[in-house]
Amino acid sequence: MPPVPQWYCLKAQTKREHIAADHVRQIEDIEVFLPRIRFQRKTARGPAWFVEALFPGYLFARFDFQSQFRQVHHAHGVRGVVHFGERWPAIPTEAIAELQSALGSESIHVVSDPIVAGEEIEIATGAFRGLKAVVTRALPARERVQILLEFLGRQTIAEIPVAEVIREGDQRRRAFRDDQQAP
Repeated sequence: MPPVPQWYCLKAQTKREHIAADHVRQIEDIEVFLPRIRFQRKTARGPAWFVEALFPGYLFARFDFQSQFRQVHHAHGVRGVVHFGERWPAIPTEAIAELQSALGSESIHVVSDPIVAGEEIEIATGAFRGLKAVVTRALPARERVQILLEFLGRQTIAEIPVAEVIREGDQRRRAFRDDQQAP
């Protein structure tokens, strides 16, 4: 019976994950997954677009540990395969598939524009989970938004972290719906 390749996490040189991924891809019968995001950030010259690894310094590769470890471990840009002492943990295929599904088929996932006043959102966590609200003010320095929502029959203003906001078209919306339907 031929060995079954498994997913492993590779440590790469910081800001050079894409170079390590290209070199590992050149090894025969190895699948590489490097989730990257493209986002806009303020700079001294104004807003600029950046591309970075979703997990800075890391990438994933699917290979046969016994026969291909040495090639992967010594590939250009790779610092090594993540391990804990003498244990080299494989990553479940389902975890990689879930990441790929959440980020889409593109190699670079574009993080949407900043949240703006007037935008309708849904709250992802906490006491207001599942409620719809309207953003009244973005507070980017504190990574929060001020929202207006209807709660207990009256309109209420609240301030929540941006991470707790689900926007229209957000991939987390599907996961949030599935989570609510679970028993």
